[in-house]
Parts: sequence; structure tokens; C-alpha cells
Amino acid sequence: MTTLVLVRHAKSDWGDPGLDDHDRPLNDRGLRDAPAAAQRLAATGLRLDALLSSTALRARTTAGFFGAALDRDPELDEQLYGAPARTLLSAAATRGADTVMVVAHDPGMTVLAERLSDGGIGHMPTCAVATFRWATDDWDVATATDPDSWSFDTPGHAR
Repeated sequence: MTTLVLVRHAKSDWGDPGLDDHDRPLNDRGLRDAPAAAQRLAATGLRLDALLSSTALRARTTAGFFGAALDRDPELDEQLYGAPARTLLSAAATRGADTVMVVAHDPGMTVLAERLSDGGIGHMPTCAVATFRWATDDWDVATATDPDSWSFDTPGHAR
């Protein structure tokens, strides 16, 4: 089984207009939502083989909460900052691991989630978690076919 978990970073703070986008931290809502979402995912019994994160502070912080809940240290990947959908998927596939989480940004996250869910996921809000599963252990097959199942969780509720 191949599993891809997409996590859009939690809500970030726009309070300092002089701060570089890459350095924006999570705001209070993000600091509440990320650990809660991470705990909900951990309660499903998911076991990660790899946790990839954008180098942006808001993504790294979000990934840290998921890593703590899922007992996996995040690996920072600068190509995930502002990455398009194809780069996000390629980063996961090239890890060669069965279950990979990618924590990154829109619009790439929404484009990829929408594509993999055949339009079922129309938008990845902040701290959304989309999980896609294929009944194969071959990422080449997985990336070329539709997933066999998917689920979607947002800070508001799971779908």
C-alpha cells in the first residue's frame, strides 16, 4: 500500500508586514489547529515512513506538531516552498517510502488534492489534511493512477 498525506500549513500570522513571507510564524489559531489535527491523524493509527516539509517557518512549525504526534522527525526540503502540484507529488514519490507526508503551501496543495480526489476536494484550507491510498507499493504506479481511496480532514470537521 502506498499512502500520501498532504497537509497545508496551519494559519499564519500576517501581523508584521515587514516580515519576509518565508519567516511568517503561525498565529494563535494555527497554534491551536495544528496539534489538534495532528492528534486526530495519529488516532487513526497512521504510521509515517517520511515527513517532508517546506522550509518556511509556518510549514516547519506545522510539521513539527505532526512529527511529534506521529513519532517522525520532519525533513526540510526547500523545493517545497511555493511548489506546484507536480513538485509536491514528485518529492513524495522519490522518497521511495510507503507512507509519506508532505507539509507545504497553496496553490500547489489544493491543485494536487483536487486532482487526486477527482474534484472531491475543491480547496485545502489551512491545516487541512488529505490522505490518499493506492493498493500498490510502487510509486510509479501510484503517481500514474487515481488513488483507491482518500479522506479529508479540516480544522472544522472530517469528511
